[in-house]
Amino acid sequence: MAASAYTLRQIADLPGHEDRAWNVAWNPTRPLLASCSADKTVRLYHYTAEGIFENVSSVSTGHAKTVRSVAWAPSGKTFATGSFDSNIAVWEQEAPFEDGDGGMDVDEGQEPRGEWECASLLEGHETECKCVAYSSTGTFLASCSRDKTVWIWEVKPDAEFECTSVLMTHSQDVKCVAWHPTEEILASGSYDEKIYLYVEDPMDDWYEFTTLTGHEGTVWSLAFSPCGNYLASSSDDLTIRLWQRVDKSRWELNTTLKGHDRSIYSVSWTKGADGSLGWLASAGGDGKINVWELRRNTDERKTSLEAALIASVGDAHGVCDVNSVSWCPREGFGNLLASVGDDAILRVWKIERLS
Repeated sequence: MAASAYTLRQIADLPGHEDRAWNVAWNPTRPLLASCSADKTVRLYHYTAEGIFENVSSVSTGHAKTVRSVAWAPSGKTFATGSFDSNIAVWEQEAPFEDGDGGMDVDEGQEPRGEWECASLLEGHETECKCVAYSSTGTFLASCSRDKTVWIWEVKPDAEFECTSVLMTHSQDVKCVAWHPTEEILASGSYDEKIYLYVEDPMDDWYEFTTLTGHEGTVWSLAFSPCGNYLASSSDDLTIRLWQRVDKSRWELNTTLKGHDRSIYSVSWTKGADGSLGWLASAGGDGKINVWELRRNTDERKTSLEAALIASVGDAHGVCDVNSVSWCPREGFGNLLASVGDDAILRVWKIERLS
């Protein structure tokens, strides 16, 4: 595979947060991009096909401490925030007002400007909530914490949530949770260097069905491949590990990627070019954003994936750490990548093939 076949071009620079930005998430159905920060706010940006980004809302969350994670529901109608105050909040937007003709007071092509309100506050974690994530069906919301637990909440009508399971498999701070793209399989990564995968027993509770070991440092981030047959994990050990699903309950290490000089805080996987297994973006403490293209090996004697570093940006946020990267999941916008860092700025990048 030819390396450096693409370039990452910055198309938006979005300041506004007053302290480091921790996480960034694209709305899956609407042209909205969210970022959260140590300033306890969530900022929402509307964007157009022409690459114009506009700040449409700053949500003062009421969290007592840093907002560490933000995640959209698959419907795009609600988002959840996880905070160092140990709580999780779920947010819904007020409907736009009716105009004099009985329609909604929204300009054509524009996002509704209704206020975002806290519809539910989920309490239970004993200390800092590090990550929240919705399942692909929107049926479940997962959260994890410094208290070493993973909670699974069932989403009920009228913004009600019921905790269906508290998983206590990890021995240390749980840094991340991620759901399979089509199945209700949950993965978690921790300071204990382990990754657990969970499924629900229809007759009982959620349980850990496999453990992935091999990292020699904190597991900071997890991302399933779009096809669902691979899982990427990033770590303090300066590696990204790609785990392959061998059968229904067994996952094995396939490939290890190296390309960062400091801890890798975030990975995100999108469809990428036709014929590939997608593009994997990674970022971390070295200030670098890397994009890898993954393909199945055409040599039948080899089982490991082919991986090519196709684009890289150094000092993506100046001298600051890059805390989160996220590919846009919306059709037609899959070449857009967002990043946030300790500089409190949200940047948007477009990956383009070199001529």
